[in-house]
Amino acid sequence: MQITTPDIGVDKATVAEILVKVGDIVAVDDSLVLLESDKASVEVPSTSAGVVKSILVNQGDNVTEGVALIELEAEDGSTAATEIQYADASKKTSENTPTSLPDQEIMQELASHQPHTSTQASTSASSSVSVVEVQVPDIGVEKALVGEILVSVGDTIDVDQSIVVVESDKATVEVPSSVSGIVESIEVHEGDTVKEGVVLIKVEVAAASQAEIAVEAPKTETVQAAVAKSEPVAEAVPAQSGAIEITVPDLGVDKATVAEILVKVGDTVEADQSIIVVESDKATVEVPSSTAGVIKAIHVELGQSVSQGVALVTIEGQVKATTQAAPAPTAKAEAAPAKSAPAVQVQAPVAASGSDKLTKEQSAANAKVYAGPAVRKLARELGVVLSQVKASGAHDRLMKEDVFAYVKTRLTTPQAASLAPAVAQVSGLPKLPDFSAFGGTEEKAMTRLQQVSVPQLSLNNFIPQVTQFDAADITELEAWRGELKGNFKKDGISLTILAFIAKALAHLLKEEPYFAGHLADDQKSVLLRNEIHMGIAVATPDGLTVPVLRNPDQKSIKQIAIELGELSKKAREKKLSPKDLQGANFTITSLGSIGGTAFTPLVNWPQVAILGISPATMQPVWNGEGFDPRLMLPLSLSYDHRVINGADAARFTNKLTKLLADIRTLLL
Repeated sequence: MQITTPDIGVDKATVAEILVKVGDIVAVDDSLVLLESDKASVEVPSTSAGVVKSILVNQGDNVTEGVALIELEAEDGSTAATEIQYADASKKTSENTPTSLPDQEIMQELASHQPHTSTQASTSASSSVSVVEVQVPDIGVEKALVGEILVSVGDTIDVDQSIVVVESDKATVEVPSSVSGIVESIEVHEGDTVKEGVVLIKVEVAAASQAEIAVEAPKTETVQAAVAKSEPVAEAVPAQSGAIEITVPDLGVDKATVAEILVKVGDTVEADQSIIVVESDKATVEVPSSTAGVIKAIHVELGQSVSQGVALVTIEGQVKATTQAAPAPTAKAEAAPAKSAPAVQVQAPVAASGSDKLTKEQSAANAKVYAGPAVRKLARELGVVLSQVKASGAHDRLMKEDVFAYVKTRLTTPQAASLAPAVAQVSGLPKLPDFSAFGGTEEKAMTRLQQVSVPQLSLNNFIPQVTQFDAADITELEAWRGELKGNFKKDGISLTILAFIAKALAHLLKEEPYFAGHLADDQKSVLLRNEIHMGIAVATPDGLTVPVLRNPDQKSIKQIAIELGELSKKAREKKLSPKDLQGANFTITSLGSIGGTAFTPLVNWPQVAILGISPATMQPVWNGEGFDPRLMLPLSLSYDHRVINGADAARFTNKLTKLLADIRTLLL
């Protein structure tokens, strides 16, 4: 039987780790494969007991729902195809399909929508105040434990505010409130076992607020259908004209100045695309669009002071087909008054698009933080990396107030100034002089990759860097490479000298771990890494990027050559994933055959060493009796002098030259 990729809430995911091998005996619910997206990681469990017959994917493969991952041989020897299915609400009632708890991030997004379909109003004699029961939504498992209660009787709560934390043995989920009001009573206790439909709290809400709640939404609806049915209610007015007004979000300061307008009338923008840059005297914040569409009007000018709620642009939104068709199935939704438009304008694109204004690396960092769906939504709006925010909630949970405080700090303190001010402050350089009297200038923007590299490169101002030069005799090594590369080429493998250098370096770094370590934050100790992950600098049309070669000390030269080719190709085609760029503890940068005799590469913080390679040339070398023509490879080792002594660096390069001169010593 085949174990296939379940619906994990994203279009595609990467195989991050294969947790079994051929011949393993697995039981039901044993984790088989770890899948990873830019949002979260999910372990795929087995739906049957058996023996792993074959593994149908490789680490790093991109997979989508339904792709076969593992083939199991059942106890009876059958290999009939079956699929893992994560039952949604409709499948549960009609098929009783067993479920498994997804990753915390996906479950939080799931839970953020479902209370709208699982909350029902209780009968109340009062016409102005009603009591609403907030129940456990469909969280993908039959039961879970109440790990923490986040509110108290008498508390005033908002929509999407987390009220209870429920836990299983796989993950933790914050259940948000679907209504705003005052907590009348709490119906559960910490440690209670709960399941879908169990009442968590009762909330007193105003009659007007009560009318906004979806009335007895059928449990057989899927999460997607529930969202599609509820959103048109809130978007009833804007959906008719399609015009959506984008306003200034809460930036944590009273006012800011429009520094840059990134769009013009007639431009087509995507959801979460930056449209306006606003700045205070300390920092800059990009304001993203909350929807996709065409810019119809721009309401601000450069230099204008703006505050929260000020209209920035008007966008002719792209009306979704689900929005137009939703009124047909039911007439109940038409009677409910619309919620405030800004909330829907922000929420709709988040549900429709998995992208945000953060980089993939930042999104991956956000996925590891303990925060509820409302806090994550706010972070996406403001472009905040949650891993950089100090948490004030219980168990290091991030609150909305923490995000606001972080943004306010960015805008009011020099420590976290915007990109341009930060670079100027770090470099200490004065402003450029006026060149108009000398023929003028023409401004040309740097590539995005170059811009992102500026603050990283500026960190070298704080590193006392020294470069050690040496040269390796690779005459015999190059002759051996020449003998091998023909057969490698037949297999489609490019065997370069870099593969041999990476292997030799990996061997040497095991003997000299300080060169692959990190200076601790207190600058009183060195952190020594348990594994070798080597950054390989690759030149692309947009600039230099550094994908990571994993564990070269555990691989053959052929395997290294294959992976180097794959990483270079992915870099040039802009297909590198966040994982491809993370975790290096040493870097190699090579000039290839471009030219030059030596250079001083910059240490890539937080690493403490980098090896530069210049083109090899034939040189006369004295053998004791005469000069022999030898192929010499120039090496340039730059290092952080706080961690590495000069004598140690000299010994390191000397050992490396001997390894490259006779690669057979790697076998000793």
